[in-house]
Amino acid sequence: MKILADENMPYVQQLFGDLGTIETVNGRELTAEQVSDADVLLVRSVTTVNAALLSLNSKLKFVGSATIGTDHIDTELLASRGIPFSNAPGCNATAVGEFAFIAMLELANRFGDNLKTKTVGIVGAGNTGTAVAKCLAAYGVSVLMHDPVIADSDPRDFISLDQLISRCDVISLHVPITKTGEHKTWYLFDETRLKSLKQGTWLLNCCRGEVIDNRALIKVKQQRHDIKVVLDVWEGEPNPMLELIPFVELATPHIAGYSLEGKARGTYMLYQKLMQVLELNTEKSMTSLLPALWSEQMSIDSVPNEKALLQLSRFIYDLRDDDEQFRAMILNHSSKNSRVNCANNNGFDLMRKNHKHRREFSALRVVSTGQSDVNWLSNLGFSRIGL
Repeated sequence: MKILADENMPYVQQLFGDLGTIETVNGRELTAEQVSDADVLLVRSVTTVNAALLSLNSKLKFVGSATIGTDHIDTELLASRGIPFSNAPGCNATAVGEFAFIAMLELANRFGDNLKTKTVGIVGAGNTGTAVAKCLAAYGVSVLMHDPVIADSDPRDFISLDQLISRCDVISLHVPITKTGEHKTWYLFDETRLKSLKQGTWLLNCCRGEVIDNRALIKVKQQRHDIKVVLDVWEGEPNPMLELIPFVELATPHIAGYSLEGKARGTYMLYQKLMQVLELNTEKSMTSLLPALWSEQMSIDSVPNEKALLQLSRFIYDLRDDDEQFRAMILNHSSKNSRVNCANNNGFDLMRKNHKHRREFSALRVVSTGQSDVNWLSNLGFSRIGL
């Protein structure tokens, strides 16, 4: 059996190596000829799986995408051809939730503010939006949510988008990209909505770049310096608008979900599904893929203030490092290369490919002396040992 896998998908050899021959490929440049003799196709969001890509293949047994979304997959085509498909919903939700939470702490620190005094609006209450809300709730931050797709079937309270914009100091976006229909998210934040943001709003996008009209964002930011923006996703990836980057407080190349745990979880979910399709027993565990919890155990009597919480978070993941590297790799090359060459060869995809250092809060054991004021750290995600 031939397994064709994106070269940036981790742990493929460890999980799928016993099932057949593995060939890794550049997912963004994958061709029909490369797919022609594959039995299993494992992709990420950069690969569009459609009729053109599968035109030369008549033997596919399974297609898997180690992603939350499926907008890059023609699921109707796969169903019509009887090809089982699975994505990995929720695989990187914890990573995205912690990324957004840390980004908010960074903004609060940078501008001498306090996150705990903010009201945070979450647009999209699926796996990632819920993970953000979990972090905020653990810290005691007020949260409002908007999600018309699930509002009728979800017991949580939801408000309209206009209400959320008018009431929230921070807005974090966590919706799939949909181009048509009643709940279209393409350019959900167009120029009109961007202009309607409250004075001093923080706007974070960790879902899909086109949820915000990036050209309109440039125009609005030129007029309103009070709005602070965090972008992990960009319109036109992997070629972000270079002129937008200087207007963004924290800029990263679509790596909010790129924790070691999140990547392993995504690949492992596809392994589990393929084993079901092949009617084989799942003999490997996800925990066997990951390094052990960090040997460093941090003893904490209390977290005296928000700055101390930020320092603890930076011990796990310092978002400023990725922001600095992103700007250096993208902007510093722009004067020497064309925009396309700059993004493709020196920046966006290269940084994503090499992003292998990040862990989640759970990788650190927090050793508590028993004070109740640090119990909430386990709800935030840290592994906790009580003494």
